[in-house]
Parts: sequence; C-alpha cells; structure tokens
Amino acid sequence: MAEKKFPLSQERLEEVIKDHPTPFHLYDEKGIRENIRRLKKAFAWAPEFREHFAVKATPNPRIVQILAEEGAGTDCSSLPELLISKAAGVTGEKIMLTSNDTPADEFQKAIELGAIINLDDLSHLDYLEKNAGLPSCLSFRFNPGNLIEGNDIIGRPTEAKYGLPHDQLLEGYKRAKEKGVKRFGLHTMVISNELRSEGLIYTAELMFKLAVEIKEKLGIALEFVNLGGGIGIPYRPEEEPVNLEEVGQGIKALYEKYMIPSGLGHAAIAMESGRAMTGPSGWLVSTVLHEKKTYKDYIGLDSCMSNLMRPALYGAYHHITVVGKEKAHPDHLYDITGSLCENNDKFAIDRRLPEIAIGDRIIIHDTGAHGHAMGFNYNGKLWSAELLLKEDGSIELIRRAQTIDDYFATLRYPGSLL
Repeated sequence: MAEKKFPLSQERLEEVIKDHPTPFHLYDEKGIRENIRRLKKAFAWAPEFREHFAVKATPNPRIVQILAEEGAGTDCSSLPELLISKAAGVTGEKIMLTSNDTPADEFQKAIELGAIINLDDLSHLDYLEKNAGLPSCLSFRFNPGNLIEGNDIIGRPTEAKYGLPHDQLLEGYKRAKEKGVKRFGLHTMVISNELRSEGLIYTAELMFKLAVEIKEKLGIALEFVNLGGGIGIPYRPEEEPVNLEEVGQGIKALYEKYMIPSGLGHAAIAMESGRAMTGPSGWLVSTVLHEKKTYKDYIGLDSCMSNLMRPALYGAYHHITVVGKEKAHPDHLYDITGSLCENNDKFAIDRRLPEIAIGDRIIIHDTGAHGHAMGFNYNGKLWSAELLLKEDGSIELIRRAQTIDDYFATLRYPGSLL
C-alpha cells in the first residue's frame, strides 16, 4: 500500500498558513518536474515525443511555465488557455487547440499564435476556413464508438459529444487536403484516469491502424499521432501507479508493427497528459471549523466543493489525512463536508479517520489537476489561493485568493450595496 505524503512538516505548514490562510492549493515543483521526466523517458525511443500539457487541468501560467521548461507544449480548449500558453512562453506548434464548439475568436487567436488546430467535427472545417483561415498543420479528433468502453469520468464514446466517427474522419482529411492543407496529425481522447497499461496501449493500436489506413486511402502521411491523455494516478493508497515504462514499450512494439512498415516511421508520438503531470503533486489544505453530530458525524471545513468539485461531481475518492495524526488509528467514521448550500458538498462520506478536533489542519491529496481549475462562485464562494513549493523549499504565491472586491468587480447595479 502506497503512503500518501504531504511535503511540508506540521511546523513548516503553520508558518505558511500565517502568510497564506487556508484554504489553499499547494503544488510541488519538484514532483511536477519528475512526473514529466518519467513520461518523456518512457517514450525516448520515439523519433519525436511531444507532451501537450492539458491546460484545463491546472490553468496557471506558472505551472505551465515549469512544464515548458521541461519541453512540454500545451493543449488548449479556450481563448484564456491560449493566452496562458503565450504568457508561459509557449507558442507556435507547441500549442494545440482542441476544438469543442469553438467560437471564431478562439480559432483566430490559435492561427495568430501558429498553433496546431485539432477539429472536432466535419462542419468545423468550413467554419474555420471562413472565420480564421486554415492553419499550417491540422488534425481531426477520432471517436472510436463501441471500440472503446469509456468510464464514468469521460463517458462512453457513442454518447460523447467529442470527435468524428471513422467515415466522417476520413472525409474530413479528404476535404482538408482538397482545400490545400498539406500537413496533418491525428488525435483522440477516449480514456480518463486509466491505470491499466493495456487500456493505454490499446488506444495506440487503434490509432496506428487508423494512421496506416489514412495513408493508404488518402495518401496522407501523418506528422504525428496524438494518443490523448488519460494516464491515471493512484488516488487510493491501495492503487498502483501506471507503469509508464511498460506502456512506452508496449506502444513501441505497436509502432514497429504498424507504423514503420507503412512508411510512417517518421511520425511523432504526442500526448496531452494533464492529471499525470500535476495531479499527485498538489494538495488542498483546509482547517476544521465545526463538528456536527446528528444522524452522522460531520466535520465541516473552511473549504467546499468550489475548491474541489471532483468528489461531488464524480463521486471521486481523494485521500484525506489529518496533520499531526498521520499515524493515529482511524477509529472514527466521518463525513467531511464544506459550507456550500448543497447536500452533496462532501469531500468524503463514511471515511474512517483518527479523531478530529476543531482547528485541525486537513490535507486532501492529489488535487493538483482538476482541483482549483474547476472552481466556481456559487453561493458567492471565493476562489482560494494557489501556492508553489519551489525546489529550494521556498513558497511562491502563484495565484492570490479572490476577494469580495473581485467578486463585485464585474457586477453593474445602481447605487452601492456595500
């Protein structure tokens, strides 16, 4: 069983809290750098390997900058994410815009930045040409339908709004070629939080076969095959992390089986990992405000689902530890809750933990991806700060906490309410 560790001692944490009151998300620079280095090492065999970090996972320029220093580009799906990429020093074809009901201004900014554009529907080709022009390099997103089962997070491909089925995909490449596009890639994103090596390897097999078919039927030699993200992390202590070396070698064997004999041995392997890069290197730090004993025993925190939505949205598990009581016997049964006016505002239900007291610091693990990023202002809740634990041990504020003034700044009303 893996031990879930928080990188600060109790004493150091209290020092940090003096300057940065809870709740806040803390990210570990060293851990993030180690995560991407492991991924790159697993695919060092490829003629070229590209990691386009999924900005949606942790949309903070400082985090994107750290990954860029390790060679990563970005995968974006909005105008602000494109601007975050630019702010972090990521430009040109290091950026991929993965279209999703994309408005014209996002296509226009992507063209301006020289990004690769990844289209989600056949109709988007004409829309893109009309509103922004065609890019130097274009890809289409494949939806394999019943060939992949999906899961609770990403859904079943046959019910997903994303991507083109096989025949539409081929038609998309045919039309784009006729319009004069000369450089192409291929993309998919059909798994999420996958811990099985075989699941990740199977996706590569589907994509390599499709790449060969595109070349044989359309005469298009793809420059890259983007396998998407979906590499899972062990949220539960009893889970094992993905064996990236095994995945890399499994995909290498398929590359040699399908791509090289078909004259596609030049094609780069791309991924858009988000969770695997930052997820295990982030924590939500909270303080216990209340304990309520009714039909159950509730521990109320100063954070809520606006700080971490995944448990309420997916029923997702996040490990919880009580600072200073990591080795104590978990002999109490608690629901860990927030203050939002929603009954599903719970970080954990019937979780066995050591006895908790008012004022205890609570660490919610593995929040480095899809944590702060999914925040919202329902109930007037304000977004928390984001802190970076740098490699030298110092703490850097990389996003200040939202204030009441921030909340009211976009409102327009007669007179003053404050």
